[in-house]
Amino acid sequence: MTQQLPQTPSTEPELAGVRNFRDVGGLPTSDGRRVRYGRLYRSGHLAGATPEDAAFLGSLGLHTVFDFRNAADHRLDGLDIELPGVRNVNIPLNDPAEGAEFWQMVRDGDIDELRGLLGDGKAAARLTASYRTIILERTAEHSRVLHALAEDSVPALMHCAAGKDRAGLSIAVSLLAVGVEREAVEADYLKSNDAHRRYRVRRSDTSAAGTSPEVMELLSPLFGAHREYLDAAFATIDETWGGTDRYLSEGLKISPETRERLRERLLDEA
Repeated sequence: MTQQLPQTPSTEPELAGVRNFRDVGGLPTSDGRRVRYGRLYRSGHLAGATPEDAAFLGSLGLHTVFDFRNAADHRLDGLDIELPGVRNVNIPLNDPAEGAEFWQMVRDGDIDELRGLLGDGKAAARLTASYRTIILERTAEHSRVLHALAEDSVPALMHCAAGKDRAGLSIAVSLLAVGVEREAVEADYLKSNDAHRRYRVRRSDTSAAGTSPEVMELLSPLFGAHREYLDAAFATIDETWGGTDRYLSEGLKISPETRERLRERLLDEA
């Protein structure tokens, strides 16, 4: 039987070394149920967690931490801290070499280079294309995550670097699988724009010129959660599979029985 947990909204702490942490509990489903608190969390990477952060995360009763970063991310930010008794599963959602030169330019490029790389809508177009690609090409990875959640991997925490793109899509897929409406998924996704959640932009040039308002404006599409990115992911699901149900059954090979187990593990009582 599914473990019964009290339906009390968890407080959302200000973690010192972990950005964008939150419990996705409380989101409504199309059949009138809600995601259960204390079952599914999301955040940025855990490499910078302080001892106090680690103590809080350790108090959540986590079974699994899903890390969707790649080797390049690990080199930049470091590996996650170890949480006693918690399984760490690394499932990269993009190629380790993908965009290495691009991200180096983001960190090191001067204003003229950044204008050429990111100006005139190029930054937003890159993110939109990335969301589409992850939905199309990472079906095996998302299938693995959903099967793990259905089997034994909750409570779970999902993260990438900033906790908004790769983790955002994986959370979105998990929520769609249990019947959360797209509008509610999008509302949670957009919370990553809150000032205290946003990933801190890293620039090698920390001078006034290197971090000028124009530079920050050019970088903004890369480090913000924008509705059009998630809408592109939803459109890809509809264009490729004709809707969420076929995406789950044909794209991710999720059976009705597995979806029911997911609902049992992640939703409140009917």
